[in-house]
Amino acid sequence: MDIQRKDAGRKRLIRRVIYVAVLIVAIGAIGVGLGKLKPAAPTVERGTVWMDTVKRGPMVRNCRGLGTLVAEDILIIPAETDGRVAKRLMLPGVNVKADTPIMVLTNPDLEVAMNDFEWQVKQAKANYEDLRVRLLSQQIDQRSLVTKTGSEFNQAKLTLDRDRQLLKLNLKSDLEVRLSEAKYDELVSRLENEKQRLDILAQSITAQLDAQKVQIEKLQAQYELKKRQFAQLTVRAGTVGLLQQLSVEVGQHVTAGTALARVSQPWKLKAELKIPETQAKDIQFGQIAQIDTRNGIIPGTVMRIDPAAVNGTVTIDVKLQGALPQGARPDLSVDGVIELERLADVVYVGRPVFGQPNSQITLFKLEDDGKGANRIPVKLGRTSVNTIEIIEGLKVGDQVILSDMSAWDAQNRIRLN
Repeated sequence: MDIQRKDAGRKRLIRRVIYVAVLIVAIGAIGVGLGKLKPAAPTVERGTVWMDTVKRGPMVRNCRGLGTLVAEDILIIPAETDGRVAKRLMLPGVNVKADTPIMVLTNPDLEVAMNDFEWQVKQAKANYEDLRVRLLSQQIDQRSLVTKTGSEFNQAKLTLDRDRQLLKLNLKSDLEVRLSEAKYDELVSRLENEKQRLDILAQSITAQLDAQKVQIEKLQAQYELKKRQFAQLTVRAGTVGLLQQLSVEVGQHVTAGTALARVSQPWKLKAELKIPETQAKDIQFGQIAQIDTRNGIIPGTVMRIDPAAVNGTVTIDVKLQGALPQGARPDLSVDGVIELERLADVVYVGRPVFGQPNSQITLFKLEDDGKGANRIPVKLGRTSVNTIEIIEGLKVGDQVILSDMSAWDAQNRIRLN
């Protein structure tokens, strides 16, 4: 039979205490180790992010804007006078010439006024002829009077000469000679006065006829104005081009100055681009541009910069220099890129989603094994449409994530799957 040892129970107790102590120490060590471990990095699908490699070399700075094609020469046809639209002869989209009628207006009052001025002109011309005849008759009468007075003057002179000769022969008395001298002096004065009256009458005739001519010209000008306004009730295109828009409907009453239609020349187009005002500050006249019509790219140059910004954009006009592609027409939506400058040797990368010029952001840079990415600060410089200059934080050959990573703003490291 077995003999129970006296110290066997004590040894088992000691072993149990040791096992429990070792287990407690192990659990504590495991807890400390787990406490020192970093949280696991979230996993991001590699195919859902956009990455690029930092490069060094030349970089073209440019800016992009949306816009439309517009005609360089647009003729707005206004109403020259009040009227009512009686008929539209053309519809938008047809080619027109300068004398092509596009609509007809009516204005009965204008027609009455034109006819009234026409009769006033005729009456004024008749009055002018009547006045001219009467004044010429007066002039003839005055000339006859001058001639008669001149004849009497000559007779008086002959009489005076005769009486003076007879006085020397004592055949005439001194009184008779004095009477002849008085008669002669009177006719000298009368002849001079009648000649002056004739000269004054000639000047008066000229003045009165000129005044009547002015009245005729005044009425003629008013008649021509009404006549021209009446003719303009038939609205014409005024230039060669495309009838782009009719702004009024049949039966509508319009006042003078109301825009009736718009005619453009579709073969002479320019691009109007809306450029963000933060980028427009670098745009200069003559800079090269490329206009994408979705059916071809047209080269051009900057021809105008709007001095004012509207809704955060500045309007830039680009003069097109190449042949227009098929389908190019006014109001066609286009996409334009303007070249700002060419940088010879810079460190650059694709433009991040939130990359602004001369700012500092954080980007995820890929680790050497490409399985993870760490967030690092990056200082940016000058920007272009698709690229941006790197000032600090990255070196040539580094790979960075450029897409929107705002969902992982709380993470400094991610894993790429």
